[in-house]
Formats: sequence, structure tokens, C-alpha cells
Amino acid sequence: MAPPRSYWKGYLKLSLVTCPVSMMPATSESEKVRFHTLNRKTNHRIVSKYVDSVTGKDVDDDDEAKGYERGENDFLVIEDEELKSVALESVRTIDIEKFVPRDSIEWIWLEKPHYLSPSDEVGHEAFSVIRDAMVAEKVVGISRLVIGRRERAVMLEPCGRGIVVWTLRYGDEVRKEEAYFEDIDEKAAPEMLPLIVKLIEQQRKPWTTNMVRDPVQEKLLEIIEKKRKATKPVKAAKPKGGAEPAERGNIIDLMSALKQSLEGKKPGRKAS
Repeated sequence: MAPPRSYWKGYLKLSLVTCPVSMMPATSESEKVRFHTLNRKTNHRIVSKYVDSVTGKDVDDDDEAKGYERGENDFLVIEDEELKSVALESVRTIDIEKFVPRDSIEWIWLEKPHYLSPSDEVGHEAFSVIRDAMVAEKVVGISRLVIGRRERAVMLEPCGRGIVVWTLRYGDEVRKEEAYFEDIDEKAAPEMLPLIVKLIEQQRKPWTTNMVRDPVQEKLLEIIEKKRKATKPVKAAKPKGGAEPAERGNIIDLMSALKQSLEGKKPGRKAS
């Protein structure tokens, strides 16, 4: 089975060491059953339109704008040019800024995983040495990356031959657990603990992906298959009406880049 197409291409950078990479989501919901809203009388799909909340009239695409609410029914219009002006280097480069111990980042900060791999054979060596160094030191890299027009902090974690890029939640998104757990008894009743431990041992099983199967999805597929066999297909009338390739960078000699990075030199400059 061919791997899915990457939705982001750019560069992985550590000091003077750079390699072209591509990234794709590590999870997918594309296999889930999805429904369209139809006009029961015509079997045509229903489409959504933007309308003015006061006049009720349709709004043309050119008249749509982003607004920041500074008060009740009082908005500041932010133009696309102004949004583009905050574009950062992290749009196309994952520049590893620092390394931290993997066990210092709690699970609650991890949001969504993405697979990162070299997009060009030229970058395999640089990619591998960054990955293996993180494994040897038991650390993960911290960087920033623009995803969906928003710059996100990301964590780079070695995973087999590749690297997993986790988007990290913003600081104001994570709530402290103390507010929810403070009324729970600190210790369990000692006489009950051996019984629970024994029950756990009886029910201990090796992990399998079957434990996270979706019975609702399976039932929906059964219903759809029965209907498909019982009814003839009805073709609806057709309505009227890419990721940029990564640029090739100048990949300098890997060993030289590593040495110069440690010495704090820039490529092409001789030591005085």
C-alpha cells in the first residue's frame, strides 16, 4: 500500500545541518463513514452559503473578511495582507531550537502526531544523524512550525527510522489537574487493594488494535451494504459552477556542518 501524499514539505534544520523533509498526518479519519445532507425530493446535495446576519443577503467571496471582536457587535477587520505580514521562517523550516528530556513533557501537552521523513536521498544522512543523536541522548527536539496559518510549538521525537512531529498545545489550553482531583481521597482502603490487584491480574491482556475497534462504524457499514444491495444507484446532477514542492537548498558537507555548528562558525568563513 502506497503511503499517503505529504501535505507539507520544507526543511529540517539544526544549526548548520539542513535536510529536505516531508510531513504527513500520522492519524486519519478518512475511512470513517461520512454523510452528505441531501434534498430528499431531488436527491441533490445541499450546499452552504454565507449570508449577512443583519440583512440576510448572500455575501460574495470577495466581500468576506476576518474580524476580531473588540466589543459587542464591534469588530476590527483584519485584511489578508496583514495576516501575510506575520509569516515566519517556520512556514517552511523546522529549526530545532532546543532539546529536552522526553519524560519531562507530559502527555497532556501532546496534540496531534505527524510523520516526518527525508524527501530527498541527499538528506538521508543528515536526517539520520539528527534522529540517532536524539535516541542516544534520550531527548526530543523543540521547534516551531506554521500549520494552518498559526505558528505552533512542536516536539520532534525519534520513531523507528523516522521522526514523529507532535504539535503541542498552547499554554492557556492546558488546565491544571489539581482543580479537578483535589477532593479525591489521597489513598485507597488498604484492605481493598489486594483484591483489585488480583482482579487486574486476571484481566491483564496484551495490547491489540482490536481493543480500539469502532462498533458503531461497523454497524453503519452493515446498514450501508444492505441498502446498497437493495436499491439501485441514483446519480445526482453535477453542481454548476497542491502542496508546493520543496525548494532544493544547498546541502553543505555534513561533517563540516556539524564541526562548524559546534565551533559557532558560519560556512565559508575562516577562523582568525
